[in-house]
Amino acid sequence: MLNTIIKILRNCFPAPEVHAHCDGPCGVYDPASARITAEAVLSMTKKIIDLEVPATGDKAAHIAYQNLLSRYISIKEEQAQKTKDDLLILWTDYFKPIHIEQYPDLHDIFWKAAKLCSACKVEVSLKNAQELMDSVQNIHQIFWSTKNRDISWYKASS
Repeated sequence: MLNTIIKILRNCFPAPEVHAHCDGPCGVYDPASARITAEAVLSMTKKIIDLEVPATGDKAAHIAYQNLLSRYISIKEEQAQKTKDDLLILWTDYFKPIHIEQYPDLHDIFWKAAKLCSACKVEVSLKNAQELMDSVQNIHQIFWSTKNRDISWYKASS
């Protein structure tokens, strides 16, 4: 009985067909999260490099150093993985074949950025961390140009 009523209602009030240009509603995708996490990778890399090794024989200072170093490393690796995740979502969910026509090297740009995320996880390299920031900035510019918008690139730190 209930199925019959539902069929009648569906016939009287059919749902319109809908179309979407991406997997989610507009505004869902934004490279800003990748910028924030890549900036954290760069910041932690600088902190690791600048961290002073304590004098030998000072056990308390050595323990504090090891604790701080391990925290910086953990944060750097976590943020590099988050950057990679954010970039892969943009690459696989937002960008479509029409964007590849506009930017034929788009796959290479994302592949290299993802590789930089991996390199930043396993190495302490200021060069790689800065290259990651530069790649994310490039992706930011490409992303917003596909939306015909001029969104400024900015960082939280200098």
